[in-house]
Amino acid sequence: MFGVVFPDRSFPLDASSFTQIDPLHWVLDMNTFVGEAYQEVKEVCIFMISGFTLPPGKALAVYVQAHGNPYIFCGAIHGARPSALLHLPWPDPAFAASPGPPSARIGVCLEDLASLPAVADAGALGRVERLALRVGENLFNFMQSFCAIDGNRLVVTADILDRWFIKFQERAKRDPEYLKSFTL
Repeated sequence: MFGVVFPDRSFPLDASSFTQIDPLHWVLDMNTFVGEAYQEVKEVCIFMISGFTLPPGKALAVYVQAHGNPYIFCGAIHGARPSALLHLPWPDPAFAASPGPPSARIGVCLEDLASLPAVADAGALGRVERLALRVGENLFNFMQSFCAIDGNRLVVTADILDRWFIKFQERAKRDPEYLKSFTL
C-alpha cells in the first residue's frame, strides 16, 4: 500500500515495517527504529507502492506523536500527490505529557481527503519558518558585532542592514553551499 524512506537514514520501508492497528491505521515505533535519537530524524518521504491507488477522495495522512502528547499532522499523499517529503515536527521533550522514558511514533492513517487540515504541505511551511528564523539569527549576530548597548536596546548605525545584506550576497556568491547551511 505505502512505503517510507527516512532521507540519509534508511532504505525504503514498506507498510509491513509498521504495526497495523486496524484496517485504517499503522504505527511505526521510532524507539525501535532509532532509539532515543528520534528527534534527529527530521523528514520522511512517504509514497504509494507502484500499482496501488487510493479510492477517490481518500488520502494517507502522516502524524507524529512523542511523550504521550497528541498526534501532530505532518501532511498526506493521495491520488494526485502519490509521494511527499514531509517535515517531522517532534514535540519538545520538555513538555512531555506522560512520565517515563522517551517514546515516539509515526502514524499513518487512511482518511477522507476533505477532512484533512487545509495546509497542503505542512512540511514546506515549517521549512520556510525555520529558514526565516535562521536568516534572522544571522542578521542579529551581525548587528551585535557592530552595536553598542543602551540599557535593553541595541544601538546600530543606520546602514547596518545594507552592510549585512551586501555581506550576505557576497558570501552566497562565493560559496554556493552557504545558503544550504540555513536549512535545518
